[in-house]
Amino acid sequence: MGLVNRIIQSFEVTHEPNLTITEQLIANDDLLPVELGKRTWRAYNYITFWTADTFNINMWMIVSSMIQLGMSWWQAWICVWLGYGIAAPFLVLNARPGAIFHVMFPIVNRTSFGMFGSLWCVFNRAAMACIWYGVQASIGGSCVLVMLRAMWPSINDLPNSMPASSGTNTRDYLCFFLFWLISLPVIWFPVHKVRHFFLVTPILMPIASITFLVWCIVKAHGIGPIVHQPSTLHGSKLGWAMVASFMSCISNEVTLVTNAPDFASRARTPFAALYPQLFAIPLSAAFVSLIGILVSSSSQAIYGTAIWSPIELLGNFLNDNPSNATRFGVWFISASFMLAQVTTNICANSVSAGCDLTALFPRFINIRRGGYIAATVGLAMCPWNLLKNSNEFTSYLSAYSVFLSSISGVMVTEYYIVRKGHYNVKDLYNTERGSWYWYTYGVNFRAYTAYIAGILINAVGFAGATGRTVPLAATRIYQLSFFTGFGVSALVYWALNRVFPVIGAADTFEEIDVSGYSCESRNVEEVDMDTKDGGSDHSASKR
Repeated sequence: MGLVNRIIQSFEVTHEPNLTITEQLIANDDLLPVELGKRTWRAYNYITFWTADTFNINMWMIVSSMIQLGMSWWQAWICVWLGYGIAAPFLVLNARPGAIFHVMFPIVNRTSFGMFGSLWCVFNRAAMACIWYGVQASIGGSCVLVMLRAMWPSINDLPNSMPASSGTNTRDYLCFFLFWLISLPVIWFPVHKVRHFFLVTPILMPIASITFLVWCIVKAHGIGPIVHQPSTLHGSKLGWAMVASFMSCISNEVTLVTNAPDFASRARTPFAALYPQLFAIPLSAAFVSLIGILVSSSSQAIYGTAIWSPIELLGNFLNDNPSNATRFGVWFISASFMLAQVTTNICANSVSAGCDLTALFPRFINIRRGGYIAATVGLAMCPWNLLKNSNEFTSYLSAYSVFLSSISGVMVTEYYIVRKGHYNVKDLYNTERGSWYWYTYGVNFRAYTAYIAGILINAVGFAGATGRTVPLAATRIYQLSFFTGFGVSALVYWALNRVFPVIGAADTFEEIDVSGYSCESRNVEEVDMDTKDGGSDHSASKR
C-alpha cells in the first residue's frame, strides 16, 4: 500500500500536507481566489481577447445561413449586431462576481447550486469545451492544409494509408495533427500570462482580412452580387427568420456567457471587465462578419457561386498553377486564420475546460493539466466525423445552449437579486453544515428546480428541432430558447428563494465579502479557519 500511495501522490497537484478527503475534493491553488500578482488583465486585454476570439472561420461564415434563408446582406448583418449586442450584457452580468471577488466559474457556481451541486453544471461546461476543442482543431487543420498546399502543392497527392472506417485520409489527418501540435505550447501558459498571446491576432488578422477583401474585389472587378441581392422573405416569415438568426448568434456565445468569471477573475479592476467586453463583443463580431459578406459576394462574381468558407476560397486560388505571389498571399492569409483558430481554441475551450476539470478533480488536476486533457479528448474523439453532417451537429450543439442558459439564469439571479452582491468567500471552501453554500448536503434544491424548469419549457421545441412534429408555439418558444431558458430559471429561482429563504439573503445591494476574507493579499492565514472540516484547502487560509 505504501508503494501505491506514493504512485498516487506523484500524480497529485501541489497542496498543503495532511488535508482531509473533503478538503481535497473542493480546493487546490488554482481554485482559490486569484492572488493580487495574477490580476493582470487590463481593459485593453479584454478588447484584444474578444477581437482575437471573433476572428475565426465560424464567425466569418456566420451570416451565410442567414442569407441562404432568404435575407438580404444588411438584414443578416443586423442580426449579428442584435445577437452579439444582446449576449454581451448577459456575459458582463455573469462575469461581475469573478471581477469583484476574483473567483472562477466553478467557484461562482457554488454560490447558487451548492458546494457539490455545482459539479453537474461544471461537468456540462467541461464536456462542451472538450467537444468544441476537437471541432475547432479539425477546422484549424483545414487552414494548415491550405498553408502546406501553398508551399508544397504535392501535399494534395499524398498517398492515403488510412482505412475508410477512420472517416479521414492521411493528408487531412496529418494537417489536423499538425494544428493540434501547434496549439499545445500555448496551453502551458497560465491564464494571467496567456493574455500576451491574444495581442498578436488582433494585429495580424485585420491586416490579413482586409488584404483578402481587397484581393477578392480586384479579382471580381467589384464587390459582387450578394450586396445587391434583395430579401426574398417578407412579413412574419422575415421577422421570425431574423429572430432565429440573432438567437443563433446568442447561442453561439452562451458557453462563454456561462463561464465568464474565468477570465474576469484575472481583471486588475472590475471596470476592466465591464465596458471593454460590453462593446468589444458586438463590434468585433460585426466587423468580421461584414468582411465575410463582402468576400463571399466577390467570390460569386469570380466563380459563379458564393463560397462562404474563406479556407475553401483560398484553396480555389491555388488551382490552375498560381503565381509565386498568389501562393505567398494564400499562405499568409491561411496562416493568419490558423493562428486565429489557435487563439479561439485557447480562449473559448482549453482555459474553460482547464478551470472546470480542476473543480471536478482538484486533487489531481490544475488548469494547465485540464487544458491538456481537453486537447487529448479533442484528438481522441475524431472530430471530423462530427462535422460530416454539419447541420445536424450544429443543431444539437445549439440546443445545448438551453442547458447553459438555465445555469446562467440561476447564477445571475443569485448574485443580483437573492444575495445582492453579498459574498462569503470563506464559505466557498467550507463544507460545514450551516455555511452559506452548504444548503442540503451540498446541493441547493432551489437551483436545480429552477434549472430543470428552464430546460423543460424548451423540451418540446427541441424535439421539433430534431425532426419531430410539434406545435408551432413550441417551435417559437424554442427559437427564443436563451431568453425562455434564462428567464424561466431566473423567475423560478427567485420565487423559491422567497418561499424558502437562504442564509445570507440581503435586502440592499452591496458587493462585499462578509467573511472578512482578504482578496487583496495572498496571505490568507489572517482569516479565522479554525474548524477542522471547514472544507478549505489550508493554503486557502492565507488570503
